[in-house]
Amino acid sequence: MRLRWMTSMLGAAAVAAASCAAPPTPMAAAPQPVSSPRRQHPQVSERESPTDVYAHDRPGMLDPKVRNVTPRVYVPNSESGTVDVINPRTFQVVRHFRVGSLPQHVVPSWDLRTLWVNENKGNNLTPIDPVTGRPGRPVPVDDPYNLYFTPDGSYALVMAERNNRLDFRDPRTMRLVRSLPLPCRGVNHGDFTADGSVFLASCEFSGQLVAIDWKRPRVRKVISVGAGNMPQDVKLSPDGRVFYVADMMAGGTWIIDAAAFRRLGFLRTGKGAHGLYVSRDSRSLYVSNRDEGTVSVVSFAGRKVVDRWRIPGGGSPDMGGVSADGKQLWLSGRYHGVVYVFSTGTGKLLHTIKVGRGPHGLCFFPQPGRYSLGHTGVFR
Repeated sequence: MRLRWMTSMLGAAAVAAASCAAPPTPMAAAPQPVSSPRRQHPQVSERESPTDVYAHDRPGMLDPKVRNVTPRVYVPNSESGTVDVINPRTFQVVRHFRVGSLPQHVVPSWDLRTLWVNENKGNNLTPIDPVTGRPGRPVPVDDPYNLYFTPDGSYALVMAERNNRLDFRDPRTMRLVRSLPLPCRGVNHGDFTADGSVFLASCEFSGQLVAIDWKRPRVRKVISVGAGNMPQDVKLSPDGRVFYVADMMAGGTWIIDAAAFRRLGFLRTGKGAHGLYVSRDSRSLYVSNRDEGTVSVVSFAGRKVVDRWRIPGGGSPDMGGVSADGKQLWLSGRYHGVVYVFSTGTGKLLHTIKVGRGPHGLCFFPQPGRYSLGHTGVFR
């Protein structure tokens, strides 16, 4: 989420307590659909395992393309306009380079060959070669707050947050193909249904979610989570039945039916619930609670909080990812200029690594999986 929300936090907090009241009337759906997109990679099925959509994300299941890539952690420092590169074995910053204005996330491409730095105000995507760890020439792209890829690899989906659009682009050249105006404000994160047909995206500035049929493309449904709330990260459960949606102002995660696209419930995890990460065994969901310096562990089977990890002295855990072996959770410390490394076995904070100002969507790469759906590492 862009840092500008802080200026209105006091006002937003006043309505947060009442945010679970009757939701406002949903906005109208998007314009009539257009022709279906072409498939560039028909060899990859959009249908995942009926029992575990993360079945290909187990430790050791690295794609042959990245098996020999040296593991690194890429940290975009939003306020510094830089990227720090960390060696996860030594926990030391080994490279540092400047990028455009307000880098928000580092996103693995669908084919795992490129990492893209999303420069929100700089209006660029800067490619990083994961083999060398070095940046390439920036590609002009309007308003790239976040970046996703369709399950078949045919499109890159740019979350144009300030423009309230979903931009469909060529996944390699980033050439604009078409734009889908959205009936909500502040689109920022999302995930796909198990069959890959629908993209559920959060809109933080209007307290809404939008279910998008990306093939047509059109908005199928708008779901309100309450005026004054701010939905953030979105993650599908391993069985594909529900989505979890972190809500920073509500202090927890919404549970959304992945077939009917309606609210089923709410799970309180902590203040500033922001990022969602699935354990390598698909049993747990890690929720970073940015405003209270904790990480909540949610059991998928029980749909309840079973543990809470605390940062000694407090902190601001934000976005990141699970290490390839599943033993660590790496998160940026948004307001503290650091990166946190937690043990997923004990919940203890193992390391605090100093980086630039305003670190946001860090990316641990490589990770297991056949292809990337985007963000800081959503793999299938």
